Amino acid sequence: MKLKKMFVFLIICMFFLVGCGKNNREDVLKKLTKKIEEANSYHLQGVLEIINNENSYLYDVDVAYLKENNFKVDLKNQTNNHEQIILRNPDGIYVLTPSLNKSFKFQSEWPYNNSQSYLLQNLLNDIKNDSNYTLEENDNGYMITTTVNYSNNKELVKQKIYIDKDINIYKVEVLDNSDIIKLKMDINQIDYNCDYNEETFKFDNNMNVSLQESEDIAVSKIDDIIYPMYIPQNTYLSTQDKVSVNGGERVILTFSGDYPFMLIQETVNNEENVISVYGEPLQLAETIGILDDTSITWISDGIEYYLVSNSLDTDQLIDVANSMTVAAIEK
Repeated sequence: MKLKKMFVFLIICMFFLVGCGKNNREDVLKKLTKKIEEANSYHLQGVLEIINNENSYLYDVDVAYLKENNFKVDLKNQTNNHEQIILRNPDGIYVLTPSLNKSFKFQSEWPYNNSQSYLLQNLLNDIKNDSNYTLEENDNGYMITTTVNYSNNKELVKQKIYIDKDINIYKVEVLDNSDIIKLKMDINQIDYNCDYNEETFKFDNNMNVSLQESEDIAVSKIDDIIYPMYIPQNTYLSTQDKVSVNGGERVILTFSGDYPFMLIQETVNNEENVISVYGEPLQLAETIGILDDTSITWISDGIEYYLVSNSLDTDQLIDVANSMTVAAIEK
């Protein structure tokens, strides 16, 4: 009889624990949803770490948001102080390199078309879009594990979102299939009571203010040609040419073989221009690039790089570009 009562007691305890876990999961999501969706604005600061094989790249991240669709993401590379801004306002979506008066304008669904480790709305959407997400309680609060959608980086498959007991996100880890961390975002501060207005997100305001503060400088010569550290199999450098252009220089590298591609490196002048492009912002290891179906464009240390191929797929393009940024930062 005692054994029977003990068995019944254990069954009741199991149901109680399962029920508490389910309610806890739903309660945390409900509170997180309320906090993020009801915010008219927020300011977020932190450090983004990008891990590329044995190399690690750190960015100071400063995010400003104002309902409905105003975003400003300021990313500053801690190694070379290269600063870029991803900006969304009613006029469009931009990637700005203020120090060089250079900007690209997009017709895009950014930031909603991909996961983003530093935007609260995207993290919340990742949780909601994964019916099988898990929640674990720990000493600091909670850890939520979800799938992710990084369409330009298929090796990123899931993330761990760390939430404190006040339901504030304080860390995000993005992992591959082997549970190796590839991206880590440490959030140091979130302020939900920001006095932002649309002026904060205007193109001219961001170009002018950041231009005064930036440490980047334009260059007129290409002293060191950067070669890709990754080249697809049975592909080789066939020609190399350097020419003078608009008070600067251009280097054209042509690669032939099974996966031919062209790589152009050109000095950037300081004349202000806005280039309209078809594509998406792309976070490379060392900078923000612009990706379309057949090419990637990016700027680093006063040099603009243009990689184009009808033979390389998107993953190969990104691998070549990332190997260039690694080579550039290590030179």
